[in-house]
Amino acid sequence: MTENRQHPESMIQTQNEIDLTNIRELRNLLFAHNMKPNKAFGQNFLIDRSILQAITQAAEITADDIVLEVGAGTGVLTRELAKLAGRVVAVEIERDMLTLLAETTRLYSNVELIARNLLFLDPVEVFGQSSYKLVANLPYYITAPTFRHFLESNNPPRILVVMVQWEVAQRIVALPGDLSLLGVSVQFYGQPRIVARVPAQAFYPAPKVDSAILRIDVNPQLDTNEQAPLTHEERDRFFRLVQAGFSARRKQLHNSLTHTLHYKNELVRSWLTLAEIEPSRRAETLSIKEWLQLWHVVEQNTPRAK
Repeated sequence: MTENRQHPESMIQTQNEIDLTNIRELRNLLFAHNMKPNKAFGQNFLIDRSILQAITQAAEITADDIVLEVGAGTGVLTRELAKLAGRVVAVEIERDMLTLLAETTRLYSNVELIARNLLFLDPVEVFGQSSYKLVANLPYYITAPTFRHFLESNNPPRILVVMVQWEVAQRIVALPGDLSLLGVSVQFYGQPRIVARVPAQAFYPAPKVDSAILRIDVNPQLDTNEQAPLTHEERDRFFRLVQAGFSARRKQLHNSLTHTLHYKNELVRSWLTLAEIEPSRRAETLSIKEWLQLWHVVEQNTPRAK
């Protein structure tokens, strides 16, 4: 793994900074801003410095890197990223938190703050076609939409290192036999792996479940539209098919597809046979390769998959 080296322009004297991993100092800071953790925004603040280090190490950040952090919160991770990367773009939607974030990151000239819902952030608008890494402690309630938004963008991140719920991370890295729609949705775009398990006590306030540091290495061919294996329209149709397959997980695949896509069962069975997939199998047993095989068969043997 690449050794983290502090960016020369970010070697700032921080002895007098508020320690955002210290619960007492964090509480005092929030009180001074008349704030408290907002459950509506999924605010659980990371207070374990070893986990911060694990995140930055997993992202293998160097001074040449551009890093996007979404849901920056108090800036506890933002500051660690700024010490290593050449440029950090931190996105935060909550107005009061953005004021606090501006205060905690004021010494870091390589940090840019953007007040926006992360799902309305266009990476091309911010980075053009420059390569970047996405590093974030994702709010639990918006994990799946965040993955889809950035992985399907016209400039997806080169890698993602994100904090997600432990059970969500397990679903994302699952192998055929236990795959979910979320797992297919992420593995279609890249190779995910769990870096570390993070106990609930690493956060303030502590959530009810453990978390995981998840790294996703995005497939190189998805870096540009010209190289992408499927167009955006084709991807929409592909995921419509996958979603139909997972619409009733207890049903055999031919029944799920027939019921959801509204085609005759005989036609659906013929698709599966042509794709060399046993019709009695269930959606969670198919690999990404098999889903693509099936999609190509459907595209070639029907006017248009719906």
